[in-house]
Amino acid sequence: QRPPDVIVSASAIGFYGDRGDETLSESSDRGAGFLAEVAQQWEDSTQPASDAGIRVVHLRFGVVLSPHGGALAKMLTPFRLGGGGPVGKGNQYWSWISVDDATSATLHALTTDSLSGAVNAVGPTPATNRDFTKTLGRVLSRPTIVPMPGFMARLLLGEMADELLLSSTRVLPQRLLDTGFTFRHPDLDGALRHLLGR
Repeated sequence: QRPPDVIVSASAIGFYGDRGDETLSESSDRGAGFLAEVAQQWEDSTQPASDAGIRVVHLRFGVVLSPHGGALAKMLTPFRLGGGGPVGKGNQYWSWISVDDATSATLHALTTDSLSGAVNAVGPTPATNRDFTKTLGRVLSRPTIVPMPGFMARLLLGEMADELLLSSTRVLPQRLLDTGFTFRHPDLDGALRHLLGR
């Protein structure tokens, strides 16, 4: 009897699949693979809300950077010990967002009436895995000369290594930018220095 005005659903840029150097926006087609199929089904599940006249936003999150959990937290110990390095060839794009900007993007989606459908929750400067590795090493003042070959990633994570670590997804936050969103941490170096107190 009292439906909400808006639903913000957390989706993921896995929707786009492994796309190499292709620059992707919210208008890009769905990619192939398990994560792309899951993201599509997840977003489709909100159709009854849209049919009922509720504004629905699908925030497609990239890698959310936080020292307290997720990918960055898992990387910190080996990097601090000097054991960091690129994964696979290192030329795959990682589209990232700081945890602060992820929170702000969620609030923006809730309060911006013109937003509905897919919204990429990523920073405006996606980085290759190699550049991400070098930047993190520089911020921590540690070398980054211990690569993780693709086969090692697959031994640790199985088939999911290809979609989680080795796939390339170069995504831009076009709809956030078009609706006036301002990133607190638009570049990787600044984001990591803020998050790690450097």
